[in-house]
Amino acid sequence: MMLVKHYSPLLKTIKRWLSKITVIVITLLTCCYIYGSKIEPNWIEVVPIQLAIPNLSPAFNEFKIVQISDLHSSHFMPEKRLNKIVKLVNQQQPDAIAITGDLITKYERFNLKKLEKTLSKLVSHECTLTVLGNHDHWDKVTDLLKQTLVDSNVTNLDNQVYVIKRGTEKLAFAGVDDPYWGKPDLEKVISQLPNDNVAVLLVHEPDYIGISAKTHKFALQLSGHSHGGQIRIPFLDPLVLPPGGRKYFVGLNQVEDTIEYTNRGLGMTGLPLRFNSRPEITVFTLHTTT
Repeated sequence: MMLVKHYSPLLKTIKRWLSKITVIVITLLTCCYIYGSKIEPNWIEVVPIQLAIPNLSPAFNEFKIVQISDLHSSHFMPEKRLNKIVKLVNQQQPDAIAITGDLITKYERFNLKKLEKTLSKLVSHECTLTVLGNHDHWDKVTDLLKQTLVDSNVTNLDNQVYVIKRGTEKLAFAGVDDPYWGKPDLEKVISQLPNDNVAVLLVHEPDYIGISAKTHKFALQLSGHSHGGQIRIPFLDPLVLPPGGRKYFVGLNQVEDTIEYTNRGLGMTGLPLRFNSRPEITVFTLHTTT
């Protein structure tokens, strides 16, 4: 009896602390959910990057490429956010806009007319280019998506090359269809490249750099796919990454003589959350080397 009385205050203290800890944990989880679902997905970061490109013609010095990726048009991508994305892209006054895949989200409802309306508002001096990602290869809608791109004046680089000319000088943009779900044909792409001109490759999965860099044909590869991890515990690598985006899952990388950049994307898949991986618009300014 004396033992019970002796431990009674201790038990009360433990219960009090457990109650406090429970409240703190619930509060923190609630704050993280609100931040990850409402704040970070709308907190778009414009990332400026200056790139010195060997053999770039002076005619293309300070050429500006704005990259967006992984829009994942669905009910998790409201029209207000799409309009904000378009406004931010256009404010950069791009020479070219590069969209590196996953415009839609497989198996989720989306509105192609809304997507067309959004893409049609993108403005660049030269062109708006895209490649398809794994989510874009959804049998029911892929052909409709391709037609939407045509109607939006967006060029789908489906194993094709788009050449920009300034006088006699050229800058080539190449695109490879999704390496996992599409029909990639890198040899076909290479055969279309103009000789001895700088080329930029668009391909959805960043780890494709392991193949493309070995050709020594591309100065720069732009990719997306990984969302930078989408949900990241600070100071740790992402817990979950998709196939094709596990090695070069974010930011600048150098593989042989090719620079690779993985954009964190703008949309979400799986859980409708972003944490420690803000949505991104990347602005590349190309420079000649001396």
